[in-house]
Amino acid sequence: MKGLLTTVFLCLFIAAGLVQVVKPQLLWKMNRPLQEPFVKDYKATEPSPAGYVMMRVVGGLVLLAALTMLVLVLR
Repeated sequence: MKGLLTTVFLCLFIAAGLVQVVKPQLLWKMNRPLQEPFVKDYKATEPSPAGYVMMRVVGGLVLLAALTMLVLVLR
């Protein structure tokens, strides 16, 4: 059971990493409502192009780490 739960979580991380690499705007839009209580100018919070590049880099690292862990779990 423990291995199955770990595999499911890693697959979720892989899916999130793929979305972040392919379409980071989608994750930003999904998380945007969470920003409202903390951001002064709610409508001016969209990341710059450099911010989206950084999101893609971090998504790639998450994807690489999750794939590595999944390979190790399935061995």
